[in-house]
Amino acid sequence: MSSDKPLLEVENLNTRFNTIEGSVHAVNGMSFTVNDGEIVGIVGESGSGKSVTALSLVRLEDPGEITSGSIRFRDTEMTTANDRTIRQVRGDGMAMVFQDPMTTLNPVYKVSEQIVESMKVHQSSDNQRLLDYLKIPIFSSRKGWKSMEERAVDLMAQVGIPHPEQRLDAYPHEFSGGMRQRAMLAIALAREPDLLIADEPTTALDVTIQAQILDRIRTLNEELGMAVLMITHDLGVVAELCDRVIVMYGGEVMETGHTEQVLTNPSHPYTRSLLECMPQNTSRKEPLNVIEGQVPDMIGDVGGCPFASRCSYASEECRNGQIPSIDVEEDHDATCCHLHKVPDSNPETVGDRQ
Repeated sequence: MSSDKPLLEVENLNTRFNTIEGSVHAVNGMSFTVNDGEIVGIVGESGSGKSVTALSLVRLEDPGEITSGSIRFRDTEMTTANDRTIRQVRGDGMAMVFQDPMTTLNPVYKVSEQIVESMKVHQSSDNQRLLDYLKIPIFSSRKGWKSMEERAVDLMAQVGIPHPEQRLDAYPHEFSGGMRQRAMLAIALAREPDLLIADEPTTALDVTIQAQILDRIRTLNEELGMAVLMITHDLGVVAELCDRVIVMYGGEVMETGHTEQVLTNPSHPYTRSLLECMPQNTSRKEPLNVIEGQVPDMIGDVGGCPFASRCSYASEECRNGQIPSIDVEEDHDATCCHLHKVPDSNPETVGDRQ
């Protein structure tokens, strides 16, 4: 049952990495919320700080460091919580699907065993015994393991793994890329999370498998009431799946609002540029549009708008001044000095939103 209070509330989050060249401001003042049962997308180019934001939420930012800000999950302040509380939240509240399942899944354990392990973490995040995993009659309960394996089969079926009963003894290398991504979803769902954080869950998958994964996430959201934070660089994924979208660049929020608002009435020059790069917005036989320049390295003192060096509307105020947050319309905000200079957007820019 949802309440007026956000499930997740992030306020002025700053995450830094210390390097020999200086401090890298990977996340620079991020603020956003996720409500119960909602699907929120964070979209931006590689290097925008999306994954670091996600890792910071579950306190896996090391070797980075959260230098300031708040991450409040229900009644838990994650930035000041002790290790035990953080483990409890990971075991029971938030679960994360990482970008590359092949490097996340343990290659020496069966997929079903890794799903069962996740179930046990959910049941008791502070009381995991090695002997419980040996499956030796004297030390462990065969009945308990049988029950958990049956639950693992149910979860594998739930995420769309065909013939799950026949795959209990399969190892990660015996699964295809799409199947491994489904296995990662099953491991996350074994914890019965209130919030699923999915970091580029369709990267390197063909379009058919990508559509199946996205459909599965939407179905799980609808059936379980589970909130989802979707990290992606693909605006097509956002249009297909998300209720709200956060456009991120240089560690900061550029624009945020309901998906329909942002994609049909993009107000920030960066959002407009991302939309113009979509293949369906390029004429046939014409080269694809690109955003000239590169994502800033965010080393040292950071001021002004991070997109200023690539923006045709930028002024000296944009490069060095304090950038205001402007209400474009109800529940639709953009951080920009010169929104009045950006031409009116064309609703057809986004393409069909099925």
